[in-house]
Amino acid sequence: MSPTQREFVRFKVLQAIEHNPAASQRELSKELGVSLGSVNYCIKALVDKGLIKVDNFVKSDNKRGYAYYLTPQGILEKGEITGQFLKRKKEEYALLKAEIAELQAEIEKADNDNGNSHIY
Repeated sequence: MSPTQREFVRFKVLQAIEHNPAASQRELSKELGVSLGSVNYCIKALVDKGLIKVDNFVKSDNKRGYAYYLTPQGILEKGEITGQFLKRKKEEYALLKAEIAELQAEIEKADNDNGNSHIY
């Protein structure tokens, strides 16, 4: 997994935990579309960094579950990661928008050269 992918998984895990603290690692894995091992590794790292804490609770039928909670430091970190993620997505959007404009201009030029008139 590349550093960018790890950062994305960390962001999505923090986001998912904030919305559903009682989600299992398996549920997080399915929701985020990453392996269970990646979620487990990420959660351990977040706990080690003090960004989340883990509490045991009884789900049902004497099975223990875990609830994950963002610490105050975790909330700050999530805010910073959200800002970085938003900045990167805006940059990607600007590049994509420019690429679309170039392609539209290319098609319009080709249409004008051939006497066609399409609106895209």
